[in-house]
Amino acid sequence: MKPADEYILSQPEPYRSIIFNLQIVIENQIQDLELLYKWKIPFYYYRGKPFCFINVSHKRKYVDLGIVKGFQIKNHQEHLIIENRSIMKSLRYSSLEEIDNKMLIEIIQEISELY
Repeated sequence: MKPADEYILSQPEPYRSIIFNLQIVIENQIQDLELLYKWKIPFYYYRGKPFCFINVSHKRKYVDLGIVKGFQIKNHQEHLIIENRSIMKSLRYSSLEEIDNKMLIEIIQEISELY
C-alpha cells in the first residue's frame, strides 16, 4: 500500500470520511492528478507540480485542504484560510456536513486553470 493511502486509511472518523469525500470531488474534477506522500501528508500533483494537500490536525480537530495557488484564486476568498502563509490558502472541515461540494468544485476548477 502507498504511504498516502496508509495515511488516509489510518485516520479515525470523522476525518477519514471527510478525506474520502474530498478525494472523490477532487479526483472527479481533474483526471490527471497524482497522489503522492510528501512532507508526511497526502499531496496531489498536477502536471508535475504541487496542487493541493490533505492534512489532519488531531489537536485542532479538522481536515485541512491546502491549496498551493490559493492566493491566485478569485472566487470564494471569504472561505479560504491564510494563517501565516504567503502562497497557500486552505479550506478546513471538522465534519462531513461542512463540505460544500459545489463550492469545492468551483475552487478546484479555478485552480486547475492556473496550471
